[in-house]
Amino acid sequence: MTTPSPSPRLAGHLLVECLIAQGVKDVFGVPGESYLAVLDGFHVHADAIRFVVNRQEGGAAYMAEAVGKLTGKPGVCFVTRGPGATNASIGVHTAFQDSTPMVLFVGDVASDTRDREAFQEVDFSAFFGPSTKGMAKRVERIDDAARIPEAVARAFMTAQSGRPGPVVVVLPEDMLTQAVPDALKALPALNPPQAWSDPGSLRSLRQMLLQARQPLVVAGGSGWTPQATSALHRFAENWQLPVANAFRFQDLFDNRHPQYAGDMGLGTDPGLRRRVSEADLLLVIGARMGEATTAGYTLLDVPVPKQTLVHIHVDAAELGRVYQPALSIQASMANAAKSLEGLTAPPDVPWAEWTASAHADYLASLNGAAAAKVCEGTLDMAAIIRTLSETLPPDAVISNGAGNFATWLHRFFQYRSLSQGLKIQLAPTNGAMGYGVPAGIAAALTTGRPVVTLTGDGDFLMNGQELATAVQHGVKTHVVVLLNNSSYGTIRMHQERAYPTHVLASDLRNPDFCALAKAYGYEAEKIEETSGFAPALARAMARRGGTLIELTFDVQALTTRQTLSGIRDAKGH
Repeated sequence: MTTPSPSPRLAGHLLVECLIAQGVKDVFGVPGESYLAVLDGFHVHADAIRFVVNRQEGGAAYMAEAVGKLTGKPGVCFVTRGPGATNASIGVHTAFQDSTPMVLFVGDVASDTRDREAFQEVDFSAFFGPSTKGMAKRVERIDDAARIPEAVARAFMTAQSGRPGPVVVVLPEDMLTQAVPDALKALPALNPPQAWSDPGSLRSLRQMLLQARQPLVVAGGSGWTPQATSALHRFAENWQLPVANAFRFQDLFDNRHPQYAGDMGLGTDPGLRRRVSEADLLLVIGARMGEATTAGYTLLDVPVPKQTLVHIHVDAAELGRVYQPALSIQASMANAAKSLEGLTAPPDVPWAEWTASAHADYLASLNGAAAAKVCEGTLDMAAIIRTLSETLPPDAVISNGAGNFATWLHRFFQYRSLSQGLKIQLAPTNGAMGYGVPAGIAAALTTGRPVVTLTGDGDFLMNGQELATAVQHGVKTHVVVLLNNSSYGTIRMHQERAYPTHVLASDLRNPDFCALAKAYGYEAEKIEETSGFAPALARAMARRGGTLIELTFDVQALTTRQTLSGIRDAKGH
């Protein structure tokens, strides 16, 4: 008697099973007819994996990128061909520049219509272009359904290995409807390889530290774990080193620590800029030392800094890419931090006063008196951010998009460290507008932790529609603090500096944000006095669901240090 062969199932179902095997719990996307078989697979396996339906592919990609930041594992996004993929490209670019693990699946045209400029057809290898100047680490097309397990496992490994980043997997529509045997199984998730610091380089680093008089540590980049950041703290404490954080990686070192020196980013404190210039040893751990962190590549001389530069990074291609280090060490952050923690420190160091003064400079930058003058006649943003910093629970996530509004958060919010076990900062180092709202929603939906998003009026309107996604999928506590100055403030600032009084395209006529939020299903209230913010925040945090708090803000307060009038006066207008 013949034994019946296993009943076939759709390739789209197998793809979903592969995601489950990789440990994926939530995926984000906008449905498309090009991958209906995958959507059917999500329906079949709805008890094991959730498809979060978004309102626009850019928001979906941002949400996947945020999950990658929060977990260190690839966030997953599904979009359809052509317009869907191009909309999602902003999230891929963010993941690439932020070194965030992410996998974007793109439903594609059928194989028999390929290369005819079929409906919505795009050459995704050319568009996402895996290279040092591209948007993805790898772009792969699966033409054979039998190779789905291989391709998915490779995508996840590539996204996490070395310098983390995005991988794009293209799915021809007809391939997804192929029948595959039940014997074809998903491959298990693997841990990516970890590079270790070599002992000789560590000995050289120790000698450099012993010879230094004014050292400074700069920590940044991705790939950090709570254990690694704890080891970083112990290394800094053993050697009494001042530690600054790279642009938008402020949760790598506890901002309340007596050795914290501040963050290097947009609007870096003058005291920290001076300290970077005066340092004789600069130990950069994990950061790429990109344009924002180095103030347009001006804080360090290119290509050879006057400071003795030691650069530790997971990617060999990043070492010496812009700055020529005196010592390069290729290592993952988890292993680099363990190695540094093991370096024996001397009983005394000559830079104790240097470290103390670096922290004193940071504390002075928190003084809101000067910022209050900038805000004169409008809300005191320093006081509002201080309220957030002092009252939010330790596990609260803070997200933001791009714009001058974010400088208030970066300067006055004191981030706790990832060493406490939870990442709390979600911010795009590529300066992508519209990131904060979907990133915050993703954090609230996938972690259940309270989330506060700081956004500007222009920033919010790029992805504010994702509030509907939050409501549909049952967000628990998500608070959006919206600064409304009826302007693209960053552009206005640059216009006033480069073309004084020639204002064009930076003024905004906005909707009623509170009414808009309520239409989506959020609660909302408008605050016009500083004293009203703390009670409004308390009400929002106590409420189950989402809340938008609109802050009316004068365009005069362009930055934490300068007014619009001040910029004009400096130009003689």
